[in-house]
Amino acid sequence: MTKKTLQEALKKYFGFDTFKENQEEIIKKLLAGKDVFVLMPTGGGKSMCYQLPALLMEGTAIVISPLIALMKNQVDAIRHMSEEDGVAHFINSSLNKAAIEQVKADIVAGKTKLLYVAPESLTKLENVAFLKSINISFYAIDEAHCISEWGHDFRPEYRKIRPIIDEIGKAPVIALTATATDKVRIDIKKNLGIAKAAEYKSSFNRPNLYYEVRPKTKDVDKDIVAFIRQHRGKSGIIYCLSRKKVEELAEVLRANDIKAAPYHAGMESQLRSETQDDFLMEKIDVIVATIAFGMGIDKPDVRFVIHYDIPKSLEGYYQETGRSGRDGGEGMCITFYSPSDLKKLEKFMEGKPISEQEIGRLLLKETAAYAESSLCRRKMLLHYFGENYEKENCGSCDNCRSPKVQIEAQDLLAKALEVIIALKENFRDEYIKDFLQGNETEEIEAHKHTEMELFGCGEDTEERRWNAVIRQALIGGYLEKDVDNYGVLKVTDEGRAFLKKPQPFLIVEDKEFKEAESSEPIQSGADCAVAPDLYEMLKDLRKKKSKELNVPPYVIFQDPSMQAMATDFPQTVEELQNIPGVGAGKANRYGLEFCELIKRYCEDNDIERPKDIRIRTVPKKSKLKVGIIDAIDRKVDLDDIAVANGIEFDELLEAVESIVYSGTKINIDYFIDEVLDEDQVADICDYFQESETDDLQEAIEELGAEYSEEEIRLVRIKFISEMAN
Repeated sequence: MTKKTLQEALKKYFGFDTFKENQEEIIKKLLAGKDVFVLMPTGGGKSMCYQLPALLMEGTAIVISPLIALMKNQVDAIRHMSEEDGVAHFINSSLNKAAIEQVKADIVAGKTKLLYVAPESLTKLENVAFLKSINISFYAIDEAHCISEWGHDFRPEYRKIRPIIDEIGKAPVIALTATATDKVRIDIKKNLGIAKAAEYKSSFNRPNLYYEVRPKTKDVDKDIVAFIRQHRGKSGIIYCLSRKKVEELAEVLRANDIKAAPYHAGMESQLRSETQDDFLMEKIDVIVATIAFGMGIDKPDVRFVIHYDIPKSLEGYYQETGRSGRDGGEGMCITFYSPSDLKKLEKFMEGKPISEQEIGRLLLKETAAYAESSLCRRKMLLHYFGENYEKENCGSCDNCRSPKVQIEAQDLLAKALEVIIALKENFRDEYIKDFLQGNETEEIEAHKHTEMELFGCGEDTEERRWNAVIRQALIGGYLEKDVDNYGVLKVTDEGRAFLKKPQPFLIVEDKEFKEAESSEPIQSGADCAVAPDLYEMLKDLRKKKSKELNVPPYVIFQDPSMQAMATDFPQTVEELQNIPGVGAGKANRYGLEFCELIKRYCEDNDIERPKDIRIRTVPKKSKLKVGIIDAIDRKVDLDDIAVANGIEFDELLEAVESIVYSGTKINIDYFIDEVLDEDQVADICDYFQESETDDLQEAIEELGAEYSEEEIRLVRIKFISEMAN
């Protein structure tokens, strides 16, 4: 087929005048009956590489795709380009028997040029028998990285594709993926039996995307709300690790007047489909999702992708961030990172085969390196996918916009290279760092490497700096990772040349990320309030109210709640419920005078409240707490409630304390009456009535000789519930 004829077909079916990078050459190879391997980033036009030749060739192209949502999206798009609805179909578990018969009838009649199937559907005996009877133009394996254990979305059923192709009938194969390292690329070609396939690799650089990694703090929800408010009306995707967090965050966004919806695999398929359509049709602006969302979603104007949790691999990160700015316009990629996220992800790996766990940890290390490094993020990403980014400063990542000072590390690089060579280039970076620092680990002792002269030669340098040296030596081309034994460090020719004739080697120190802080307020008092004088005024009002009501001051509002009031300046009872430790009951019972005081203070001092950062929170009545309240209402023994929920008695008391302190009234007299008599209960209640504080340690010091900690806590719950709520 001539170049002119191909371009005419492109214009006729898709309305484009020219092909994107590599598309024309790929299509020509496939039309000539050759196997093809395509590595093309998200938004690069992968689907065109098999859709156009399918429309031009005799027979039906079988497109193997992992997600039902992706199939539906692409089938709908192709049907819009043709007068014949039967031009494209899919077969998967969502279709009933009558619908499948209609699909088969269209294929037999020669109407269908593209048939999308899930790998699971491909292996069904009745489908294999049917496909044997038709003329197949070629097989397209989309999301081909799923075939590799080293890919970010490994699916064992992808391993069965080649044997099934051989059974159905041989035809050219085109494998396509948006993310693949050299290791994954080799895996794909080997498993699909296309070792001699023509290979096309497009640049992974997406110049319109901005990359940023932020520390994950206790205020991460507030940060996200503030970011979305600054980009109001723009489309965005937020990825979370768990379904629970997806639901919670979507609720927080909606409470703050952001058009958002959750999306995850635990939802009904119809609801998922409706949510996806609402996002495409711009009825909602933000999707909060697990990674189940996004594969094949062809929305060109997604303006931001936020990662609430660090992804499991850089392949996953690249593909997910790649869903922003597909039209070449603005695309902001913001990731929140805390080292504790890595521990969560490692915990998820438990129970998997050892080999899978090892691969998972290695991929996770690459993601952590990306997050913690101060190097250009674009340079790091492209290097991971085997591409060299020449510029020193990309201008569109956080590290390049706020570059760190470089330090000379020529001697450190020389030491690292010498050690790797001395250890016969057989070990990964963790082992190399332990050796350099003189850490006598079991593995090092087993190899008797403590006896080597170089052992401990880098003990004066902290691990964080060795991390930076090794990572930047890899990007600088002095080191490389072995493809066959992934992660094992090898010294390159350039590295050996450096040892013979050392050159300046400048590095930037890695960033230091602390563990995400607890969301519970740690301090209280005027010192940590934005308006210390208001805090003192609120304390005076609380004291006045406590005398009027004849209750201790802490029963009305605790100190951390007062501190938050003197920081966020709530002026209505509704706003007051956003303050930690203030539930609806407390806000309605005590809140009006406090709100009026805060309002007067703001007016008298011309204070403009921080509207852009104040967010509405969602009451956190978890299923556990709701279940506890219900069980107490039914007068179930507290010990039995703890056992039923699989928690210790101490944990149950913590949950009950949290319930009453937020303003919910409960009655545990039926349980207290079993363990304490009337006089004992009155004795403990009298203490709390007269005390200036509800602090447990002070109560134990005062009452501990006569009562146990549990007994004091139980009566304190009764006291707070009756007096405060």
